[in-house]
Amino acid sequence: MKKPKNNRVILSFICFIFGMMLAFSYQYAKKEAAKRNVTDRQWQKEYEYRQQLIQIQKENRKLKNELVQKQNEVTEMENALANQQKAHTNLAKQAEKLRMYVGESKVKGKGIEVTLSDASYIPSEQSATDYIVHEQHVFKVIHELLISGAEAIAINGQRISHRSYIVCNGPVIEVDGTQHAAPFIISAIGNPDVLISALNIAGGITDQLVQDNITVKIDRKEEIVLDPIFPVHRP
Repeated sequence: MKKPKNNRVILSFICFIFGMMLAFSYQYAKKEAAKRNVTDRQWQKEYEYRQQLIQIQKENRKLKNELVQKQNEVTEMENALANQQKAHTNLAKQAEKLRMYVGESKVKGKGIEVTLSDASYIPSEQSATDYIVHEQHVFKVIHELLISGAEAIAINGQRISHRSYIVCNGPVIEVDGTQHAAPFIISAIGNPDVLISALNIAGGITDQLVQDNITVKIDRKEEIVLDPIFPVHRP
């Protein structure tokens, strides 16, 4: 009679243990499922964040490329404007230099003065013309000064240009219609050393003038001021 009772106790104990195991397995499975759900949601969020980050990086690269392109365009525009401004500056300088050459602007600078005077002694009145300054003498000096780099020239203070004319009229010469008597002071703005060397070269202009009985004097000037040319009145 005691043996069946013991069996029921053992069976009850086994059932209790089995129930506890089932309960524990259920709770464990429930917790693991919850953990997986949390883990899945986190992974989904991380994936979405990662995709957003990749998209933002792509946009940043695109914007950076556009920025570099715009910067290059701005640099090209700045260079073009600088070149244009430089060109305008060069044109302005060239225009001013041309105005100086044609005598339309007042100029000053270093240079020389060449004074041509009639001979101090004239043997006879019949040969007087052989001892005075003629227009060809003035022409020779001016031509030599121009080819030697003179930037501006004046005769007795009267500025001359490429359109100027010089003619002899008895004891005087006419420069663009204005009469001048000897001595003739030819002022030239330019490098004094170069101009003086060009005139004094052996067998050059100075020697030729002396052979023609012309008195020549050359002076170096630290500053020469020449006014613009007045309108030329041709006869």
